[in-house]
Amino acid sequence: MKSKVFFTKTITPESLISIYQALGVDVTKGGTAKVGVKVSTGEDGAKGYLKADLIGPFVQSLNGTIIECNTAYPGKRTNVKDHRKVAEAHGFTSFADVDIMDEDGDFQIPVKNGKHLAYDLVGDHLKNYGGIVNLAHGKGHMMGGFGANLKNQSIGIASRKGKAYIHSCGKTESPKLCWVSKHEQIDFIHSMAEAATAVADYLKEQDVPIVYITVMNAISLSCDCDENQDDPVMADLGIVASLDPVANDQAFIDMVWASDDPGAKLLQERIDSRLGREILPYAEELGLGSREYELVEI
Repeated sequence: MKSKVFFTKTITPESLISIYQALGVDVTKGGTAKVGVKVSTGEDGAKGYLKADLIGPFVQSLNGTIIECNTAYPGKRTNVKDHRKVAEAHGFTSFADVDIMDEDGDFQIPVKNGKHLAYDLVGDHLKNYGGIVNLAHGKGHMMGGFGANLKNQSIGIASRKGKAYIHSCGKTESPKLCWVSKHEQIDFIHSMAEAATAVADYLKEQDVPIVYITVMNAISLSCDCDENQDDPVMADLGIVASLDPVANDQAFIDMVWASDDPGAKLLQERIDSRLGREILPYAEELGLGSREYELVEI
């Protein structure tokens, strides 16, 4: 059966709320559970991260908490104190609490049938949430080719040590050593798929609902984790939402490839030069979702 992917060309606070409602899943479970909204707070110097005026009303409608984890790469978000300063400077604390989930450490969750990762390391505070919104920004990425829901669920929910473990394809948990670890690019792409699947499996076992939304605006070649993030290379595409992260990422990719915007070619080259699209069939193979989808415009 094809997964449903809802789509709107309109990118406003109202359309973001509407597309979430179209999914038909209440992540608040009647308003009693703590809801985590996983979004990139953006590296100091980045400019493409999702802005407060766009996502704030949606997050507040869920009484949500912005959830993040510290970074493995050197920057201004490697520790809780500095990470909070960046989150505040980027406006996230103006509309919600911000929880750096690995502030008190991390814990292992199993990776089933993984070729590279024996486990995934996620922020300890993930245990505190009864509902999750994977709210991604669709754009390119220096290492992964592109970033959307799968990256936001793998690298994004992993703790600092967990990020190092994914980047090294299971060779080390050291943020220093992971960058000199030797591996094939396809192994890194596959490791992200394994980590994203592990998170989905864990949440399902805990009976924690999760929904997937990707805002396709300010589409640059580099990620919001880049302090020197470039300007957008193509026009905004809209918002996609699904209960299936593979279908949602596939829809983003398909829209990039279908675009007649001259800048789309640059993004396509960035994605394929990093084997970025290879995350989709592997995630499907792992059982995370389906690349086959029905697009429902709202």
